[in-house]
Amino acid sequence: MTKVVTAENPATAAAHARKVAPKKASLKKCATQKKGAAKAKKTAKSAKPKKAATAPRPGSKGAKILALIRRPSGATMAAIIKATGWQAHSVRGFLSIARSNHELKIESFLNEKNERVYRLGGSRSAGNGKTPSAAG
Repeated sequence: MTKVVTAENPATAAAHARKVAPKKASLKKCATQKKGAAKAKKTAKSAKPKKAATAPRPGSKGAKILALIRRPSGATMAAIIKATGWQAHSVRGFLSIARSNHELKIESFLNEKNERVYRLGGSRSAGNGKTPSAAG
């Protein structure tokens, strides 16, 4: 037999009452813009001033690369990889960033042994003229 809870025993009626989540408030209560009203203009974000490029720290891998390519004969990709322990794509990425941030004129060409050589500015006397591509 089932026990029926009646109003005579309100304490047990409250204990057995069903737990129900409260109703959600209507979403229409927030302020809205009138139809056809002029929208506020967005303000332009202020541009951050560019940081001045600084030279790499002495003894860092970046400083080693710049020292190697400052030599009159430049430096081969293999020599740069050996000096830094970086992969070729990392070396090319560094040279690209150094070219743009430090405003360096870095030349890239193939030498007699068909190796890629990087050098700062100057003439291409060390190369054989194969696929010269002055980068800068």
